[in-house]
Amino acid sequence: MKRKGTIFIDDGSTDKTCYVIKRLAEQNPFVHYLVFSRNFGKEAAILAGLQKAQGRFVAVLDADLQDPPELVPQMLSAIQSGEFDCAGTRRVTRKGEPPVRSFFARGFYRIMARLSDIKVVDGARDFRLMSQKYVEAILSLNERSRFSKGIFPWIGFKTKWFEFENVPRRAGESKWSFWTLFLYSIDGIINFSSKLLAIASVCGLLFFAMSLCLIAFVMVRKIGWGDPVAGWASTICIILFCSGIQLFTTGILGQYLAKVYTEVKARPHYITCEEK
Repeated sequence: MKRKGTIFIDDGSTDKTCYVIKRLAEQNPFVHYLVFSRNFGKEAAILAGLQKAQGRFVAVLDADLQDPPELVPQMLSAIQSGEFDCAGTRRVTRKGEPPVRSFFARGFYRIMARLSDIKVVDGARDFRLMSQKYVEAILSLNERSRFSKGIFPWIGFKTKWFEFENVPRRAGESKWSFWTLFLYSIDGIINFSSKLLAIASVCGLLFFAMSLCLIAFVMVRKIGWGDPVAGWASTICIILFCSGIQLFTTGILGQYLAKVYTEVKARPHYITCEEK
């Protein structure tokens, strides 16, 4: 059932989040909530909110208030002008973020720009205000492995960007470790680019060409000088290097195959244990 008002998505929290949300819902009829049976991830939470929301405009906002809700009136004005279907936000600074995380985050956006046909804006946040047409386009994509930062630009439409500076969380700590962010970025690249498969193929052709050159070198040296290039150390190094490339390209194929496996199972994006 779709609802108007504010919809909180409790993605399997282990603190008092659910209790606080229920108290708010008791006090305000326009406050609703959806409680997952366990943690299904940010992408499932965004999808659930969009599926349950009803209205001409829908906004997605993290509860930690790192994204400034005071931008909503400006974002609404941009869409109501009729020129845009979405008002997005992006961080222009990364103050308070570990330098290593900032470095790899910028690297991710550069890699996405080169490998993918879509444009993922550097510093883009999930905080955005969308028209009903925009939301319907997002919901039409029923893929299991979702990456919202790629889905938003993939569906098209005109987006007005609002910039803001990063601010610390009001409370709590982020559950996103460096490793989980790294895996999330890998998902994004694989979901919206097949160029990694082309890179794996090119690597195979290059090493095949190199092997032909090395075979010719060994044969010429054997015929001319009677020396077949003795030495096991160099041979082992070459074998290890080539084996590493083979495992790398096999891993790329495995990642794409894993995505196919996930889609074929067609499991639900999330399971709800409580709703109001």
